[in-house]
Amino acid sequence: MDMLPLYVFLLLCGYHQALTAVLSKHKEPRNLFTERACCRRQSHFVFIGQDISGSPVNMDVGICRTHCGDPSRTQTFEPTLQGHSKHISMLDFLRSKKIRTQRLAAPELPEITDGVPSCGTGAICEPTGMRVEKMMLFDGLREVEIIEDCHCETKMTQCVRVPSLRTYFFETPYETVIDVGKCSGSKGDSEGFSCMPTKFDSALVETPNQLELIQTVAGCELKEGCYRIPYVEYHHEITYSKDGIKEERLKEIDVGRCYGSCTTGNRCLLRSASDSEECLLWAEGQGTACVPQGYESHMFLNQHGQTRTILAITSCLCQS
Repeated sequence: MDMLPLYVFLLLCGYHQALTAVLSKHKEPRNLFTERACCRRQSHFVFIGQDISGSPVNMDVGICRTHCGDPSRTQTFEPTLQGHSKHISMLDFLRSKKIRTQRLAAPELPEITDGVPSCGTGAICEPTGMRVEKMMLFDGLREVEIIEDCHCETKMTQCVRVPSLRTYFFETPYETVIDVGKCSGSKGDSEGFSCMPTKFDSALVETPNQLELIQTVAGCELKEGCYRIPYVEYHHEITYSKDGIKEERLKEIDVGRCYGSCTTGNRCLLRSASDSEECLLWAEGQGTACVPQGYESHMFLNQHGQTRTILAITSCLCQS
């Protein structure tokens, strides 16, 4: 009879351990999406040009990839870089060596081998932020956009303007972050239509020399590759009232601009197996130009009493 309390105690301990294991299993379920999702920035070197000393300039602008694997196999180079890789400057060599060391030291993530996009069917791997670097090259000043990080961004079913952050004058006293905006959404039911910017705004950035004007996207619509956007001009106009009194006012005219690009057919030669909208290889060659198709005339008297005619674009088309 003395062994009965000990037996009951051992039985209760075993039951408690089993119950604890079951509860912890339900409290901490495996998040398969988190384990398999992979959207990160990977190295992508491009040949920018030659600096004022004639040395080639190569930069890691980054690229957002929807798969992860061995970092040593994920570095990509632009075709124009191949001829300059052996003659890279010492500064660029040290930078690329540092980046390779950081990538190799980072823990490897499992590579996704199935056909399901790593961000899920309702999201896409996009940059979270970019910085703009100004490079003084032999043929002049050039701006280069560099991806800082990536994340899974929800795909929009409608054409809308979404935030897009750009950092200007990085790591200087004039560092500024601006939401320049971008267009995101479906391509529409009609073939050839895409979500494109139609309204623009501007933001001022203080620089060591002067104020710089940055163009931002204010609105988006489904448009063809070549389309007309508003562009307003103001002119001094002289008018006369019924009593013959001379009046001067500002005349607003939307002269328009042709915006977008034109290509002959589909220039994508190879698409991603996991994302059909991602083109891995583009065909070389220039497309046709987006030029005005129709126009209308606006006539008025300027402040010198002379008749002035302003042509405003009404439509645009692709022309070789």
